[in-house]
Amino acid sequence: MQCPTGKNGYFLKSDRTIILCFYLAALQQLAVLNMHPRDLSIQDFTYDLPEDRIAQHPLSKRDDSKLLIYKSGKIAEDIYHNITEYLPAGSLLIFNDTRVIEARLKFRKETGGEIEVFCLSPHSRYHDITGAMLQCGKVWWNCLIGGASKWKHGMQLEKHINTPAGNIVLKASIVERNPENFVVELSWEPANFSFAEVLHLSGEIPLPPYMKRNAEAEDALRYQTIYAMHDGSVAAPTAGLHFTDSIFESFSKKDIATEFVTLHVGAGTFKPVKAASMQDHDMHAEFIEVDRVAIERLRNYAGAIFCVGTTSLRTIESLYWMGVKVMKRPGITEDELVISQWEVYDDLNADNITAKESLDALLDWMQTNNLKKLITQTQILIAPGYSFKIINGLITNFHQPQSTLLLLVAALIREDWRKVYDYALENNFRFLSYGDGCLLFI
Repeated sequence: MQCPTGKNGYFLKSDRTIILCFYLAALQQLAVLNMHPRDLSIQDFTYDLPEDRIAQHPLSKRDDSKLLIYKSGKIAEDIYHNITEYLPAGSLLIFNDTRVIEARLKFRKETGGEIEVFCLSPHSRYHDITGAMLQCGKVWWNCLIGGASKWKHGMQLEKHINTPAGNIVLKASIVERNPENFVVELSWEPANFSFAEVLHLSGEIPLPPYMKRNAEAEDALRYQTIYAMHDGSVAAPTAGLHFTDSIFESFSKKDIATEFVTLHVGAGTFKPVKAASMQDHDMHAEFIEVDRVAIERLRNYAGAIFCVGTTSLRTIESLYWMGVKVMKRPGITEDELVISQWEVYDDLNADNITAKESLDALLDWMQTNNLKKLITQTQILIAPGYSFKIINGLITNFHQPQSTLLLLVAALIREDWRKVYDYALENNFRFLSYGDGCLLFI
């Protein structure tokens, strides 16, 4: 319910009506926050985002981006260069060290028409993204195709790539046509190049669809974090784009520690929620890779834990639920460890299981299975109604209206997400991937 106002924003009715309006609005918001996440309507998580507030290019300096600090209902403002001042001494920051791959491949037909192959994710024949990226000579990949109607059955596309090491001939053939994507076989000669190398030499960085421009030279550097290491994402973990060597050096002043995990961001991160309620939205699954040492550090850490980005947060919280799975089913296989969309709300009752107990169980399971690194997938959807198990706060950018990322923010700071976004809009913050960001305390 919205309270009646005049054109200048002044209330029109009596004080009693105003109080009733706010009371009913509060009840409505409380009902939203206490319902099962699958019953949420995405229409309750929207706001007006003008086109001119979407950052199309990065600032000249990464850590000059504005930083909104939200804590205990209060908002402050600074820049990222000073973020250490607002973090508790002895904190642990978790970063996602995935690297964005040059996933857009452009082929030209003999007739002159262009066909774009957007490499989304490896085919299911590969156990993980890293292994698929290291394939030499040939690989199968799930792709979107721009101009698919021009790609006739049986046609093989060809692209010549000039490199300092010589010419590479890249060929593409459609293996399967599925409702949501295509399976494409990509092959190349000489075959001693890995697929990661082929993409780096011939592809383009895939900017988000709301950046209505082609990738430019600056994007090859600026659409990567400075600590990006493992090839596999088709979108950047954008919260990390603000961090510089200077910020990392400042952590030592407050005994702030860092740790790295890997979640390979898929194109599903931009998938709009079109369903009337969340139960009809299919959350995207993404590969995660986490070293045993990182899990041990999480288990033993006594200070506050902050995730840099929603991808890091989804990874860390997924680890907790994987530990719960292992506690309930000690003989679970690696394939069964995957976290599905709704099971953390329905099937995994963990009311009395601490983070330490869960991570202990996960580490014991890894030891039993002789695993030094956990490589699996998560489809976890974090929305209002979710209870955070490990983290104490989040550093993140400002997200699209009616997105699963905005739902995650609302789960973290509840109804105050509107206060935070209203402040950002009213105070000239830049939005989305190349925009500004915020530090949110639970």
